Amino acid sequence: MNETFDADVLIVGAGPVGMTIAMDLNRRGIGCIVVERRAFLELPSVKCNHVSARSMESFRRLGVAGLLRGAGLPVDYEHSVAFRTTVTGTELSRVFIPSRGERFTDTSGPDGNWPTPEPPHRINQTYLEPLLQQHVATLPHVQLLNRTEVTGYAQDEEGVTTTATDDAGTSRTYRTRYIIGCEGGRSLVRKSMGAQLQGTAVIHHVQSTCIRAPQLLDMIPHRTAWGVYAINPRRSGTVYAIDGRETWLVHNHLQPQEEEGAGVDRDRCIRDILGVGPDFQYEVVSKEDWVARRLVSDRFRDRRAFIAGDAAHLWVPYAGYGMNAGIADGLNLSWHLAARLRGWADEGVLAAYERERMPITAQVSHFAMNHALALTSMRAAVPPDIEAPGPQGDAVREEIGRKAYELNVQQFCCAGLNFGYFYDASPVIAYDGQQAPAYSMGGFIPSTVPGCRAPHLWLSDGRSLYDAFGDDYTLLQCRGSLDPSALLDAARSRKVPMVLLDLRPETLPPAYEHDFVLCRPDQHVAWRGNALPGDPLALVDRLRGAA
Repeated sequence: MNETFDADVLIVGAGPVGMTIAMDLNRRGIGCIVVERRAFLELPSVKCNHVSARSMESFRRLGVAGLLRGAGLPVDYEHSVAFRTTVTGTELSRVFIPSRGERFTDTSGPDGNWPTPEPPHRINQTYLEPLLQQHVATLPHVQLLNRTEVTGYAQDEEGVTTTATDDAGTSRTYRTRYIIGCEGGRSLVRKSMGAQLQGTAVIHHVQSTCIRAPQLLDMIPHRTAWGVYAINPRRSGTVYAIDGRETWLVHNHLQPQEEEGAGVDRDRCIRDILGVGPDFQYEVVSKEDWVARRLVSDRFRDRRAFIAGDAAHLWVPYAGYGMNAGIADGLNLSWHLAARLRGWADEGVLAAYERERMPITAQVSHFAMNHALALTSMRAAVPPDIEAPGPQGDAVREEIGRKAYELNVQQFCCAGLNFGYFYDASPVIAYDGQQAPAYSMGGFIPSTVPGCRAPHLWLSDGRSLYDAFGDDYTLLQCRGSLDPSALLDAARSRKVPMVLLDLRPETLPPAYEHDFVLCRPDQHVAWRGNALPGDPLALVDRLRGAA
């Protein structure tokens, strides 16, 4: 007797990761329930300020990239990052990133010519989350339960039974095939799995204060900048523009001897970072003291339970790495789950999620931690004469400005973290023995080595290559005259969705050196060759997790 389920998937947490999973499952016709403790459209704290190029590529596929790009800072407000003695003081250098109004026309900055249809976008989570929630609430295959908290779950061979309680105290159970924890660092799903966060528990301590200061913008004698690093002997910190008018997020990076902030004068530190006197008026909107960490869960899955985003990894929140890595987690998982739920993939396909994403999150966490340590060293060694007038002070400022730029351009224009990471031990990728090119935070080499991201190109009809991809597998015919029918027929016989895209009339990047390149919807290469595989069914079975 077939069991009746409330939905196929229950998602715990309606943050950006949980909502992205829900959007992708909906697009694939998979029903899901999203459970969120907060009220509908209740604003989150002012956390992530950056949506990466890879995340924007995914949002483009989900149909909301334009919606998100139309929100955030004013249309003409530069997304640059400036380094100054104080927010209102002398500017030392600047990583130029154009405003959203010029994002597609001004390519002069260090991320202006990236190989992508969707450059990054600076938007605070207080703008991002409501837009995503409003969109998710309209989707036909998604049930959004706000003011509801998951209190426990139990799984068996057929599915998962989850208990949730709403804010009126009413409890209900939901029966689904899978559960995904996207509810942050204190994840109940992770704890119930028996998974442990491992790594570096403390890198440094930070006092964060969101302030409302309408007069600050007019006091800054420089072009606008989304982010400002203040570097002076009294106090170093970072300030981010939230609305481009009056709301700012001030991060006070505590010094090692200040430990957890006991005795640290928050107001004095804010004024030293901003470069303002005692008469300057501001209002505290919210405040939070937090610890920068590098922690990755030792498991991302327990049978029918999965975790993604902050539930699976916590690290220094530079440039939105945590949220954007979580979005990549979620889309990797949603595709594999949908493949299994739609029946064309074997149970083995679900092992790919942990095998692919866990190593990448570990790598990114080390990039973020090492960068945080380098920044801490720079802040601890601010020259005492950095604000001195005259040639001596000018020389110091020029040197510090150069060092700040070189260190941080790779953080805020991180091509490697966007386009360079690869999956090298996946059970559903057919490798050919060639090693994928190494990458850094700021740099990468485009490649079609299986596991790498298929390099982007614009098609002659004006579309992005990724716009032409199918929903699952896309076989690119790059050159030659071989008939690919045997592989397409093998996929059809196993009910594996695969479409053919003929690129032979196109001008291709040098990395496309093989006749065929088979791509997944997350743009990673699953197989390539100058001839069809000798046993097409064996390749198809690997792709669907049945090898």
